[in-house]
Amino acid sequence: MNLENLIRENVKKLSPYSSARDEFEQFTKPMIYLDANENPFTNGMNRYPDPQQKELKTIIADKNNVQKENILLGNGSDEVLDLIFRAFCEPNRDNIITLPPTYGMYGVLANINAIENREVFLNEEFQPNVDAILNAVDSKTKIIFLCSPNNPTGNSFDDSAVIKILNQFKGLVVIDEAYIDFSNEVSWLTVLKDFPNLIITQTLSKAYAMAGLRIGILYASREIISVLNKIKPPYNINGLSQETAVKKLLQNTLSTQVRKILVERNKLIEALSKCEFVEKIYPSDANFILIKVDDANFRYQQFIDNGVVVRNRSNQPLCENCLRISIGTKEETEQIIELLKTFNNAEKSIIYR
Repeated sequence: MNLENLIRENVKKLSPYSSARDEFEQFTKPMIYLDANENPFTNGMNRYPDPQQKELKTIIADKNNVQKENILLGNGSDEVLDLIFRAFCEPNRDNIITLPPTYGMYGVLANINAIENREVFLNEEFQPNVDAILNAVDSKTKIIFLCSPNNPTGNSFDDSAVIKILNQFKGLVVIDEAYIDFSNEVSWLTVLKDFPNLIITQTLSKAYAMAGLRIGILYASREIISVLNKIKPPYNINGLSQETAVKKLLQNTLSTQVRKILVERNKLIEALSKCEFVEKIYPSDANFILIKVDDANFRYQQFIDNGVVVRNRSNQPLCENCLRISIGTKEETEQIIELLKTFNNAEKSIIYR
């Protein structure tokens, strides 16, 4: 892969904005800061945050056995995904490939950035159709997006399929690992150095229980990170989010919470397997379960009428009459299991509206 051939021409020529905190690091010793036009009255939030999030990156790097220079942080995964589009895809010229059913923001970002989105559906087992994907590639194809574990299906993609795409595609391959911590599969981070065209995205929103902080993580080669840093907003992660994320990561509650979620996932799968209206339960490597039911609109309304919000995914390809159910606490799972028993005994004509 020749990275220079993938970068947009205007980005190649771009001189990134240099903020006050890029030019001068804050010292631990007392200093008088008169360089950033900040309000001088201390309240814990009057100073600009670290634009490169060095402390937070150090912790993330140590946890994942990577270098800080291989990390870019964004205001949620959506921002880092958008940066990829804006750095490498020429509007009204280039195209990307996505694999529905999958995370909808890839297509939204393509539309926002005026990039053609070539959809190659997953097969009936929700696995990539590699030959069809590679046949859809042309000289203007810049990125292939792989969501693994996939949303909304919950399954991980076969390693052999992913490796074939990485080896044969000359553009960028983005593997979205938002749900990797709930899977027994090994993260693709372990081979990041082996594939210069590989970009991996993760998040603190799911397993790390920090959805409210909006912190997305992107891992890639130093060369790719350097390109993305040229167009990254200078203070894209606010100070409170950085401080809170550092504290919570140091508390190291990930394994305990993930283990509890997996226990509840198994309990819910067992309960769903006993429901007459559930036609199929798809394998899950995530913190949710996709199920095929007899009538998704009706069952969705049943949940709503009983105070439970699930997601109707019937509008997605290959997901007709499918509901996606996130895994809750032990108490919430117990309530859902009891509720499912009433669904089995309910008459559609009585409940349906």
